[in-house]
Amino acid sequence: MEFLGYLSLFFVGLVLGTLGGGGSILSVPILVYLFALDTVMASAYSLFIVGSTSLVGSVIKFRAQMVSIKIGFTFGIPSVLAIFSTRKWVVPSIPEIVWQVGPLTVTKRALILGFFAFLMIMASLLTISKKNQACHKPGEPKPIAFLILLGIFSGFISGLVGAGGGFFIIPVLLYFTSLPFKKAVGTTLLIITINSLMGFMGDVMNYTLNWSFLFSITGLAILGICIGNIFTKNLSASGLQKSFGWFILSLGSWILLQEVFCNS
Repeated sequence: MEFLGYLSLFFVGLVLGTLGGGGSILSVPILVYLFALDTVMASAYSLFIVGSTSLVGSVIKFRAQMVSIKIGFTFGIPSVLAIFSTRKWVVPSIPEIVWQVGPLTVTKRALILGFFAFLMIMASLLTISKKNQACHKPGEPKPIAFLILLGIFSGFISGLVGAGGGFFIIPVLLYFTSLPFKKAVGTTLLIITINSLMGFMGDVMNYTLNWSFLFSITGLAILGICIGNIFTKNLSASGLQKSFGWFILSLGSWILLQEVFCNS
């Protein structure tokens, strides 16, 4: 199972390089189901893996002029305090048994993964149904204040589930800005880098980490993103967008079914 886990983490980087998101929605289940880590520690490791990998990817995309620095920091910086605070104080304060009535028990794991899967499904439906045009015309002022609010919400989500947030950020950028899909991918990688690495700093203060294991699996993901970036040059933006939507819909549905029926 661990060999499959290492191979899968290479695929995490491949997906990030190709689609600009989905790394965290892969890495958390991989660490939970294949490496048998608890949900909180898996989300902490995921933040470092996805953040480091996205840093490499954002540099590659920036050199190809596929990153909007202004939108990236407008969205990313407000989320820093939200994700750091969530990892530092909110996640550790959630009890292991969140709610129990008779035989019905909602655990911390079920709450985090269930919320994770629900958001994935909602974001995937928006991505699949979204046409290439943004909800406002190019040249119109971008909704800066709303992007800031969405950045804070994205930071909370990223902190709670240990995700970089690409599955949520890409649909937001497509819908509320005039960025084309490939530039939204590059900008998302920049935002994921900010979110994930700052969120991970909150975990460094709370948990003892296996650094040798963490560096080894992160290296595989970085190799994957370098290869995935090569693939995107020959793929259409509309095809990538639809593939991203169906990918996160499939994985979100699987996680939800796994937690409801297999761990109930």
